[in-house]
Amino acid sequence: MARLNITIPDHLAEELSHISNKSKFIALALEKELKAIKQRELDRLLIEGYQKTKAEDASIDAEWEDATLETWPGQ
Repeated sequence: MARLNITIPDHLAEELSHISNKSKFIALALEKELKAIKQRELDRLLIEGYQKTKAEDASIDAEWEDATLETWPGQ
């Protein structure tokens, strides 16, 4: 376990003064925010990857469209 000395704005310190276990509260809040940051980065990377392969995906879809529709009922 690490011990930190941090500075926070007065209004947050006032809100925190009502919390009985400040260390646990801050640790949980940090875990939640760090998880959200990692998820946003993962989402950004996935979007970037999908955008880069968009043209290739469309090309592959077009190649297979005729073969797929050949066996589709009513075609």
